[in-house]
Amino acid sequence: MPAATIKYYLREGLLPPGRRVTATRAEYGEAHLHRLRLIRALIGVRRLSVGAAKRVLGTMARQPDPHRILGTPIDGGPESPDGDRERAKAPGVAGARRLVTEMGWDVDTGTAATRSLGEILHALSELSTGIDWRTLLPYARLADRASELDIEQLKGAWGPEEAAERAVLVSLLLEPALLALRRLAVEDKSVRHFQDVEGGAESTCEEAVVRPLPEDGHGSPAVFFGAPKGTAT
Repeated sequence: MPAATIKYYLREGLLPPGRRVTATRAEYGEAHLHRLRLIRALIGVRRLSVGAAKRVLGTMARQPDPHRILGTPIDGGPESPDGDRERAKAPGVAGARRLVTEMGWDVDTGTAATRSLGEILHALSELSTGIDWRTLLPYARLADRASELDIEQLKGAWGPEEAAERAVLVSLLLEPALLALRRLAVEDKSVRHFQDVEGGAESTCEEAVVRPLPEDGHGSPAVFFGAPKGTAT
């Protein structure tokens, strides 16, 4: 990591200062290296902005309670009370709350996650997809199981600071990992399904993978599920 980047993190308060040795030199230890790795994971891997990463680290310092960290939208920016109320009344939020009730989840339905889900449901409704909160129930059950696995990752003899950091990593880094796994799985199922539909039941999965795509790039939903392998030479 360039020295200029480290100095920038110091100025922004993401990295605590080292022990001053001279007027122009400071000494840094393993704790600083660990913090740099954490910052790199948040900004370089999770793609948070510097401001969002600073809020994450601030949350860890203020409330080292894993439960509070998991329930805090630490990767989002602050929102005004007026904007918060307007989003709470947005179309689709009622459907999101119905889903939460159906799942029996003991959560605050005024959180950013509920509002975000409501906005997505509203957009799907406007596009006449036929996808509503009932359609999402099987997905919610999968998410419920995934959340149990998340909690398993937080069990252990952790100190307060370690527990807070682990909650952040489980919450923020495993989320894009789950999305990546879902995309890989969907690509696999897409190839298997659409090769049967388009290539006939006797064509193999390998044939479907290497079959050239139409020149206009359209014609198969597999294209949209991340199957650019068909264009490889």
